[in-house]
Amino acid sequence: LAFCRGRIVRVPKGPLIRVVGTEVAIPCSVSDYDGPSEQNFDWEFSRETDFVRIVSTWDSTFTSEEYQKRVGRGDIKLRRSSNDAVELVIRNIQPADQGRYKCSTPSTDATVQGNYDAEVQVKVISDGLSVSGSKARSSTSLRLSEGDSFKLRCSAATTSPEHTHLHVTWQVRSGPSWRDILSLTHEGKFQPGPGYEERYRSGDIRLDTGANDTYRLAVSQASSADGGAYRCLVSEWVRGADGSWQKIQEKSVEIATVSIQRTDVVISTSNVSVTERDSLDLTCNITTDRSGFFQAEVMWYFSASPDDTLSDAQLLLSMDHDSVVSDSTLISLSHVDRNSYRLLVRDVDVEDSGYYFCEAAIWVPLHNGSWHKVVERTSAPVSVVVTALEPDYDVFLNASKTPKFSDDPTELNCRITNVQDTEANIRFSVSWYYRQRLPGDDVVAEELLASMDADWTLLPGDRGRERIQNGEIILSKKAADTFSLRIQWTSESDRGDYFCVISAWSRHRNNSWVKSKDVTSAPVNIFWATQDYTLTVEAVKLKPFFVAGHTFEMTCKVSSKNIKTPRYSVLITAEKPLTDQSNPNGTTRIISLNQDSVVRLEDWTDQTRVDGVVLEKVQENEFRYRMYQTQISDAGLYRCVVTAWSPGGGGMWREAVNGLSNPIQIDFQTSGPVFNVSVHSDSPTIYQGEVADLLCIVTTEGMPLEPDDMSFDVSWLAVRSFALDREPILLASLDRRGIVTQSRRNGSSDLSLERISPLEFRLRVHGCEDHDFGNHYCVVTPWVRSATGVWQREPDIKAKPIFLSVKMDVLNAFKYPLLIGIGLATAIGLLSCLIGYCSSRWCCKKEVQETRRERRRLMSMEMD
Repeated sequence: LAFCRGRIVRVPKGPLIRVVGTEVAIPCSVSDYDGPSEQNFDWEFSRETDFVRIVSTWDSTFTSEEYQKRVGRGDIKLRRSSNDAVELVIRNIQPADQGRYKCSTPSTDATVQGNYDAEVQVKVISDGLSVSGSKARSSTSLRLSEGDSFKLRCSAATTSPEHTHLHVTWQVRSGPSWRDILSLTHEGKFQPGPGYEERYRSGDIRLDTGANDTYRLAVSQASSADGGAYRCLVSEWVRGADGSWQKIQEKSVEIATVSIQRTDVVISTSNVSVTERDSLDLTCNITTDRSGFFQAEVMWYFSASPDDTLSDAQLLLSMDHDSVVSDSTLISLSHVDRNSYRLLVRDVDVEDSGYYFCEAAIWVPLHNGSWHKVVERTSAPVSVVVTALEPDYDVFLNASKTPKFSDDPTELNCRITNVQDTEANIRFSVSWYYRQRLPGDDVVAEELLASMDADWTLLPGDRGRERIQNGEIILSKKAADTFSLRIQWTSESDRGDYFCVISAWSRHRNNSWVKSKDVTSAPVNIFWATQDYTLTVEAVKLKPFFVAGHTFEMTCKVSSKNIKTPRYSVLITAEKPLTDQSNPNGTTRIISLNQDSVVRLEDWTDQTRVDGVVLEKVQENEFRYRMYQTQISDAGLYRCVVTAWSPGGGGMWREAVNGLSNPIQIDFQTSGPVFNVSVHSDSPTIYQGEVADLLCIVTTEGMPLEPDDMSFDVSWLAVRSFALDREPILLASLDRRGIVTQSRRNGSSDLSLERISPLEFRLRVHGCEDHDFGNHYCVVTPWVRSATGVWQREPDIKAKPIFLSVKMDVLNAFKYPLLIGIGLATAIGLLSCLIGYCSSRWCCKKEVQETRRERRRLMSMEMD
């Protein structure tokens, strides 16, 4: 299997059945390939035999003419899901889109193995799905009370020619989105929505099927969460060729709007603060719109946290719907009026601090004399704080170590002093804070570095979490009354105010610890004076005069101030003349050396001179740059860009300051020839199907050269617009070795590029089409051989563009349609005459019977 491994292109197993008017997404993926991780894809379509190009991920001109409008509108597009997978998305698919779709990937492999395209059949069927609600009206409104029941109904059917299944889902919307209640899947299974599983198992929510393709939703014990708009969502599914189910379309209809009148339970008192041995008085009020007879059941709970559930909370007292109250010594529950119930807690203690809430249930009588609970509601918790005697103490913060330079250590000590009125069950913990100091009166919120809870467990804050985990910040407890904060390497971002907060914790009867008091220390400012970093870089050219082909050499000397044990990284840049079209930005990054003396080539793209540039470290503050076999194209200003680095915390390096050297110029004084380039065409206006000839003519001025001492790289480009406002397109190129390279073309026209003389290059466009129009020009790169036999590259020369116009030959365009029309008219006329003759000869002939007359000769007068 390892030897058979190759590229694999996959599409879904067909046929794919889709409904007319829906959106279709056909995935295509490729695996086991070589080359870049991101692969390109081409999609084509065929109804019978020939494939038509649809869209491509890498070629914007790939789309054929009949699909250009749909692709431009976004009706057909490619959606990339990963580097090796895309989806062909067709919006509003039509019967004309039925056929075979082929996905292909251009090869990036070293060897051709595997398959490079895959096909899938798509079948488009008519829309036969119908969904409707109540026959009486499109949507109804229901007003119910909590605990009531209701039923909703919808109809769904399909006349699809394929064997499809329906998936029916009832949904409700009380906010911005729809929520699933209960579904009857296309596999015939009932599936409750999220949050409705328990109600489905208990039978409070059902989905029943009836005659005439009806689906009925029945809801019992309605709650306030059941209020909102209800709709019936129906999707049509078909089983694919691979056995998996595929959804081909979806429709919905709103059935009704249901409003539920809520029953509220509230505690009349808000947050309460009482002292020890006082009484706590709370009242639970029930608000309901029910007018009939009902009874309430009330239960009071206590919890240490507002997020605790009823199972975690402690039941204090309860009163059932028969007004029977459970027994308690220090707690009493009384019925004040029909909807109010009072809780009284006597002789409270600190342990009674927490959250109190009541739960109420509404019971209504049934016809058989029993009671039925219709709704149950829990109030919001009320915070009750029982205050105790607070301990009295002070907090003092001082700095035992302060930094004088960056990366020096800092140590702060937070001490507890003047402790009074504290019991044996008091425990202290600390929290450390930082606040940045800004000029003026601007106020900055403090940031938590770290804190300790009652068990002295360290809790890092957002600002100090990473540094505490890395060991850069150390927190410790030196003594029973002293807490310490140490920063191993203090940076400039650590300058500011620091303060600590000492918290006192009291132990209660259940052995839990409760914070009773916080005392904040005065802030201590951490600051040291800093001086600006200075960096000076001087570049020196070692050889004042040299010619092309020799070695260029320069050194960069660096000096710095106010930087602790610096290291330097060096980057060599070149500023080329603006006439150099190889680098329109002007500045080129050539080679660099980092602070660890690692050399790296940056933007040096001359493959024939990969080893032609060298950057080395001569001394700690001196660097030397060499460039071998210089060429005329290397002319420009060369600089050293130096970055100073200082050691930071944890053995890391921190960037301090940047510096730029003076420029060193490379200028070649040559008396060689001057090259000019022009484009010429005898017929810039041609008709479709003809051959366009374009000449790129090179002329020289100044010192003459032998043809063998000069060579040219020629590139032909075109701008497909009347104005030069678009990106040029490369048509073909001819290098100085005579190798021709053509770009990929989508039309039927063809190109040829040849050298017809030492200074003339001809581009021919065979079988011109209308998209071959535009501004055409050539770019020439001269190469001149010096007296030493070294080839020197001259700057690129761009010719003035010439506009090529392609016209349509009207006579040839209409010749064949006209001949065909005359021939058809003649044939139809002759056929009409033949039909008329046959009809009159055989079909419409009538026989006329004439009375026979006797022929008698006249008798002679003499005989008479």
